[in-house]
Amino acid sequence: MDKKYKKRIADKLLAEQLEAAGVVLIQGPKWCGKTTTAQQAAASCMFMDNPAMLKANMMLAEANPEMILEGKVPRLIDEWQLAPTLWDAARFEVSQRGLPGQFIFTGSAVPADMSSITHSGTGRFAWLTMRPMSLQESEDSNGCVSLGELFKTGKALGIAADMDIIRLAFLLCRGGWPGSLQLSDRASLRQADNYVDAVVNSDISRVDNISRNAVFAHKLLRSYSRYQGAQVSLTKIADDILASGSNSFSTDTLYDYVNALKKIFVIEDMEAWSPNLRSKTAIRTSDTRYFIDPSIATSALGIGPDDLIKDLNTMGLVFETMAVRDLRVYANALGGKVYHYRDKNGLECDAIVHLRNGKYGFVEVKLGGDSLIESGAKTLQALAAKIDTEKMNPPSFMMVLTGVGKYAYTREDGVSVVPISALGV
Repeated sequence: MDKKYKKRIADKLLAEQLEAAGVVLIQGPKWCGKTTTAQQAAASCMFMDNPAMLKANMMLAEANPEMILEGKVPRLIDEWQLAPTLWDAARFEVSQRGLPGQFIFTGSAVPADMSSITHSGTGRFAWLTMRPMSLQESEDSNGCVSLGELFKTGKALGIAADMDIIRLAFLLCRGGWPGSLQLSDRASLRQADNYVDAVVNSDISRVDNISRNAVFAHKLLRSYSRYQGAQVSLTKIADDILASGSNSFSTDTLYDYVNALKKIFVIEDMEAWSPNLRSKTAIRTSDTRYFIDPSIATSALGIGPDDLIKDLNTMGLVFETMAVRDLRVYANALGGKVYHYRDKNGLECDAIVHLRNGKYGFVEVKLGGDSLIESGAKTLQALAAKIDTEKMNPPSFMMVLTGVGKYAYTREDGVSVVPISALGV
């Protein structure tokens, strides 16, 4: 393993999947470290986009794809989507060998053309989604409060890694891109801007080789940034784009752009949670708008750390995106997903972490401060009181996740207060 490599939570998930499936397909946004992580587990590698071999590789993949698959296993096939025929070839090879852990497929966030693929891969392929680094992975959180332990004990106790409002603002704008960790602060902020530029100028059109307007795509990202953490309709986002001076466009156009951004893992909306309640309260089922990393929002808005510190309302919205990113990374490692709750009476909970075994926990996200923590705790208790415990278990934990704070602790009412620089898997 590369000594400079920062361990990822996905390392363990990849190892587990290699024990269970013949081919593991790692997916996620570009620059999140998919290939580098795969290389740590691979015994041999084939880089399909090597400029010196690209033409030969493509010809070989078409004429004799099994030769590309030859090598010590697990064999990494990077940029496999350049030759979709490798999918069926790998499936067939796995069937013949009858062994797990044969291949790792990685590639650009731009999806492969699946029209020429004969088999779905069921029973042979496993999917692993990677996201940008959580604070624990970038070593900006000491992870002294384990999400897994919270599910077991319901309590938190620990001393958080140092994190003041200035450092938090920087991390929100830097994001969790592995390549930025070795750069200067100025360069790492520039890299986040470069990411958004690449998305609007290239990636959004490369999804399906349909030319899309970069100016419109950027305006969409700006509008999405203003509504992150909210359950707004695309109609409202369309109105916001029009208010910014954009020419008129159809609803189909907006849906097309949003779907393209989802395919390349720029947008990752959050589904609504539907529990069993004591009363017949109607639950809102709209998705909550989020990016896969908070730096996308700050870059799209054209703001930096100093701007966030001067506008704590915006900073709170961007921090919620960071909190959701980290919760998703940690929950994924536990076999869980993150949802949102809102009902017709306006009761709203920022995040519900729900595991496959049925256990779940409530999370309210607050920048910090006694009044905000108190407000979050009241929300958590109000939602807990609505759960019909005759039909489902009560929550395993209730947590107010804060942006700043020195200590993680559990209050007398059972609500844990945890700085994000203390949270880990």
